[in-house]
Amino acid sequence: MSNQHLVAVVGAGPAGIYGARKLTEAGHRVVLINRDIKPGGLAEYGIFVDKEKMKTGLRKQFKRILADPKVFYLGHVMVGQNQPLSLKDLQDMGFGAVVVTAGAQGTKKLGIEGEEAVGVYHAKDVVYHFNSLPPFAERQFEIGRRVAIIGMGNVMVDIANWLLNLKKIDEVVVVARRGPLEKAYDDSEFEYIDMYLDNADMKQEIERISGSLTAVGQDVAAITQKMVRQGEPLEGRRLTFRYLCSPNKVVANAQGRVAVLEAEENEMVLQDGKTVAKGTGKTRRIEVDCVIYAIGDQVDASLGLPFSRGAFVTNPEKLAGEPNPAVYQPYDPEQKKALDGIFVAGWSRNASVGLVGVAKKDAELGMKVVNEYLANKAGLSAGEMEAKIEGLIGTLKQKGVTVVTKPGVELLEGAEQEAAKARKTWDFKYTSDEKMLEVIAARRAGK
Repeated sequence: MSNQHLVAVVGAGPAGIYGARKLTEAGHRVVLINRDIKPGGLAEYGIFVDKEKMKTGLRKQFKRILADPKVFYLGHVMVGQNQPLSLKDLQDMGFGAVVVTAGAQGTKKLGIEGEEAVGVYHAKDVVYHFNSLPPFAERQFEIGRRVAIIGMGNVMVDIANWLLNLKKIDEVVVVARRGPLEKAYDDSEFEYIDMYLDNADMKQEIERISGSLTAVGQDVAAITQKMVRQGEPLEGRRLTFRYLCSPNKVVANAQGRVAVLEAEENEMVLQDGKTVAKGTGKTRRIEVDCVIYAIGDQVDASLGLPFSRGAFVTNPEKLAGEPNPAVYQPYDPEQKKALDGIFVAGWSRNASVGLVGVAKKDAELGMKVVNEYLANKAGLSAGEMEAKIEGLIGTLKQKGVTVVTKPGVELLEGAEQEAAKARKTWDFKYTSDEKMLEVIAARRAGK
């Protein structure tokens, strides 16, 4: 009896690719199914555009993993409800396990009045735009000259970097529920935008909230020393912060565009040793042309797994094993049972937590659970696996899907590298699926 299995991995970002490696190391064959034409996910379309060393290094790692003949790549394939493939389709085709590593493709909103105005966007959509991911790459974003970013993590820094250094807008206003010490961005990342910080405004802002900082035992003088430098913002562009503010309304102008962000002023209180923002009932108005939510992501419920409060529901039981298998098993709360043969990992399991390294570790732990699950099931012969892969491709073609496999990706990457060289830049991406498919077809025809 064969102990080799055919595993479908949905999503070819870091979790999917590193997870595929762990599955092939156990002797299994992997069909890596990806929404995008090119693999890479967050590493390709989420890391800031000028981080050449990081992106190049990850691309090389991914290329080596995908070169394994036990990994079969299918790009430009949508999976989910009302899509060419569903998770149930994959199970019915005889895959030994289906692993969802599609990231967190859903977007969070605050649910405040007016957030449907022109000029209110989610950070992920903006990041995809400046990283040239179709269809976001060719979408129009009404940015204006003054932008509020809600949230103060590393994604905020990336967007401020794009707005100030590349778009050269007049001002970025960072709006945060709590104070300076509760920031979530890394100081090393902040250096990319530090030169635009309006230090006089920062000093004034810390003075404004000093009473609340003192009330929770924070040292105002030390915070001022840490956050305020000498000098004026570079080239007149400004980066400012509005702390202790919870947005509660977007006010549009007569044209339906963002004009004002209204926020409730907070005070900080200690709860169980942690600082918590508490509304005061007072409001302030921040005049801006655009509002960008950098408040994290949620998973895409349309994939068809049980969903609650922005996440896929996983098994609440504590199961034996290390890691705990339950956290990687989707769970049907109505039937009160785990979904047999389906697993989640990476941001599909825990949205917006960490970056590539965290996704890699989570996928590797998750694949240990999958491999243990498969060890107790009858496997397939090589011929049976080949037949199932051919059957899957045939089904997709019947449904009109233009599937891109590894040779197609290599042709596309070659064309993009030549285009980058001609433009004397380190990186170049085609910005629409249609253009990518056209380039692949032309290269295949020798044109």
